[in-house]
Amino acid sequence: MSFVPPPAHTTRPDLTGTFGMAASTHWIATATAQSVLERGGNAFDAACAGAFVLHVVEPHLNGPGGDMTAVLASAAEPGRPVVLAGQGPAPSGATIEHYRREDLELVPGSGALAAAVPGAVDAWLLLLRDRGTWAVRDVLNQAIGYARDGHPVLDRVARTISAVQDLFREHWPTSAERWMPGGRPPVPGELVTNPAYAAVLESLAAAAEAAGSREAGADAARTRWRELTGPAIEAFVRTPHRHSDGADHAGVMTADDVAGFTATFEEPAMARFRDVTVAKTGAWGQGPALLQTLTILDGYDDALLDPGTAHGVHTVAEAQKLALADRDTWYGDGLPAGPETPAGTDGTAGARDGDRPTSARPVPLDHLLSPAYAASRRKLIGETASHEIRPGDVPGRVRPPVPPLHTDHASTAPAGSLPGAPGGGAAAGTGEPTVPDPPATTRGDTCHIDVVDRWGNIISATPSGGWLQSSPTIPDLGFCLGTRLQMTWLDPASPSALTPGLRPRTTLTPTLVLRDGEPVLACGSPGGDQQDQWQLLFLLRVLVGGYTPQEAIDAPAWHTTSFPGSFWPRTWTPGGLVVEDRLGDAVITELATRGHRITRAGDWALGRLSAVTRDPSTGLLGAAANSRGAQGYAAGR
Repeated sequence: MSFVPPPAHTTRPDLTGTFGMAASTHWIATATAQSVLERGGNAFDAACAGAFVLHVVEPHLNGPGGDMTAVLASAAEPGRPVVLAGQGPAPSGATIEHYRREDLELVPGSGALAAAVPGAVDAWLLLLRDRGTWAVRDVLNQAIGYARDGHPVLDRVARTISAVQDLFREHWPTSAERWMPGGRPPVPGELVTNPAYAAVLESLAAAAEAAGSREAGADAARTRWRELTGPAIEAFVRTPHRHSDGADHAGVMTADDVAGFTATFEEPAMARFRDVTVAKTGAWGQGPALLQTLTILDGYDDALLDPGTAHGVHTVAEAQKLALADRDTWYGDGLPAGPETPAGTDGTAGARDGDRPTSARPVPLDHLLSPAYAASRRKLIGETASHEIRPGDVPGRVRPPVPPLHTDHASTAPAGSLPGAPGGGAAAGTGEPTVPDPPATTRGDTCHIDVVDRWGNIISATPSGGWLQSSPTIPDLGFCLGTRLQMTWLDPASPSALTPGLRPRTTLTPTLVLRDGEPVLACGSPGGDQQDQWQLLFLLRVLVGGYTPQEAIDAPAWHTTSFPGSFWPRTWTPGGLVVEDRLGDAVITELATRGHRITRAGDWALGRLSAVTRDPSTGLLGAAANSRGAQGYAAGR
């Protein structure tokens, strides 16, 4: 084995068993999911229950007004992974022309103009209907209880609210009322409630119970969600409110936008790496960039892929830069979100009734994931760090121009920061961010949950958006809208141009790994643009280096910032490399001599991975979770 040996001791044990495993970014969600498995539910029931709890206990990282994506495989069809697409599209009024009339050059990082149609709740209920076994109320009961009766608030939630308390008081009074009911931010460990959201969930459960069958109940809850939330959203966002550009704008979302969205199951994009197949979302997500990176790296010997050596870090980082340049040049939503025809590896979603927007175009994943293209890209990796954005060419296509970008050594500047908010900068190396250490920021982030059961059902899911700091709280609903439209550009030449009915190119990117046609590993991480970067280190250490999942999660992490950030204000650091200090002085010094612009993030700052595993030959299951941030946990037996 050519990799640096794994740590002698891990922060947590690698869990193993044969019954069922769950891992997530919050211990209460993990415990909720495991409790469902213990009461006979399958992995999809468990993931749904855990996800609705995540809305309540990690409101600074996700919410019901946000989005989610998942990659899963059913025991009935283990060799056929599918993507659950809970990413809502741009509202019908979200046109480039309207945003330009609002004197905007970028989609704001916060406020209702940044909001895509909420997609998470409909997606979870669709999963429950088609893959689950439990009734809606049974799945929602724990989330209803935590929202109604309270849960101990995280330190990071309290710090987030404290960071934006002046914004809430001065500009977002409904958020002040919701998150500071006594006129002050909560203190860590204080019991906090969300009675308005509890009432929403109770209404969904009641609608489901009145419908009769389990499947009809899930659909009734989906209908009730649209009827309840759409009018409330439309009425609320019409009042102008502060956005991250420092101006007040009204939102454009309507009840019809909410009513018209339906989550979908889609075919994944897939690529081979060594002896496994990796399944990701299509190119409406950033997942294929991981596939491109793996395809490039598949041409190197194992010794050059070790993320713990200077040569390995350099090789992997340079491959990532090339794949991310293609992501920002070629990726986007090929078709409007809606009821689908089967999608393919061209990266398009399924077709929707009605006319296809003229700006929609297929993403050429067949070319971008081909071995020949990977070989051509591999030749661009030299001995020194590139400080350029180097997208490749696609036969028959004109490469769109790179939009004007700002260079900023602190390229992890807050996504969705507002002028005057405390702590205008972000901690080095944070994702959206993942570890919001002081100075505090107003950014949001993402959650993650993985579940595998004894029957062989497995899911990796990444909920996000609708953070408490993303836009004002809608008081009748108890939550706010997301900010995913900041992924789009106000440039019609971009494949990620803001277009009504098209999904923004999300950074949410769960992963499923198959060997010999059988799913063997599900993993994911919060972290915005860094999600797939941190997952790549994990996959290389497990698949090539022979690390256990917990060893790979605990190993020193790093990521490049040498590409345009997906989040407002869209900065980048040419040659930027953010590293955990545990990578070692000798390695870090050598990377600097190769031209990487180093930012040290501390010993335990980067990545919040979780994972579950299964061995089809023995039935042995496993789970591991991240210790950074002191809230992720795995459970199982």
